[in-house]
Amino acid sequence: MARFLRENSGPVVFSVLLHGGIVAALVLMAVMPASHPPISLQSVPVNATVVDSRVLHAAQQAKADRAAAQARAAAEAQAAAQKAAADAQAAQEAKALEEQTKLADEAKAAAAAKEAADEAKAADSAASAAAQMKAAAQATRAAEDVKKAAEAKHAAETKQAAEAKAAADAKASADAKATAEAKAAADAKAAADRARKEREEDLRKELGEEEHVDAVEASPLKDRYVASLRNRIQNAWIKPPSAKVGVDCLVEVTQVPGGEVTSAKVTQCNGDGAVRQSIENAVYRASPLPDPPDPALFQRHFAFRFKPDE
Repeated sequence: MARFLRENSGPVVFSVLLHGGIVAALVLMAVMPASHPPISLQSVPVNATVVDSRVLHAAQQAKADRAAAQARAAAEAQAAAQKAAADAQAAQEAKALEEQTKLADEAKAAAAAKEAADEAKAADSAASAAAQMKAAAQATRAAEDVKKAAEAKHAAETKQAAEAKAAADAKASADAKATAEAKAAADAKAAADRARKEREEDLRKELGEEEHVDAVEASPLKDRYVASLRNRIQNAWIKPPSAKVGVDCLVEVTQVPGGEVTSAKVTQCNGDGAVRQSIENAVYRASPLPDPPDPALFQRHFAFRFKPDE
């Protein structure tokens, strides 16, 4: 019954209130005619029987008592309905409170059990974590030991390799130095031999050229070459008005292979400035000078006497 009231508390309360309202309406309808003032009606002559006022008063009193009884009954019914609804509501609330208390107790018990389980699990986890940390620390120390051993081995091997490389480099350097010194000595000897041979060859050439030059200069070729140079320049000379008979001047000439004159200067002369300038101009006009009959007779710098009257 309590479960039914809890599940249908809304319809039950509504039904109780509805019935209470109907009863209240009936009571009001019964009470209202007695409370209205008597309606004044026009007297109509009727044939009536005279009734005793006490009887009438008693009848009215009985009617009022009945109406009052009905009103009390309606009020009592409404109060009973309200009390029943309040009791049902209180029962429902008490049941809900009981269930909430039960659920809270169950939740509290479950939370306590979970807390205990969590504490046990945390203790197990802490022990497991401690064991894992210890194992990890041991593994780390072992790894560090292995790493240190490997590093020491690598350092020793590196040092040994470096020493071996240094020894090999020193040997290679010594071998290279010895090879370079031997090569340098051989190159120096070869260079000395070549230089000696070149000096000997140059000396032979110089001796040969000197002998050839001496032979050529002692021959008539030199006189003919000098005469050709003098004639070439004298033919190019334009005699100035101030020139007198018996002009005798010493002229220094510089030429390049091919006979082109690069400079001409009269150093000694019995003529005036016009004569000197005319002789230098004649040298430039005669350029290029004749080639010598023998290359040994070529002279870059030479001097001759300019005597146009002879």
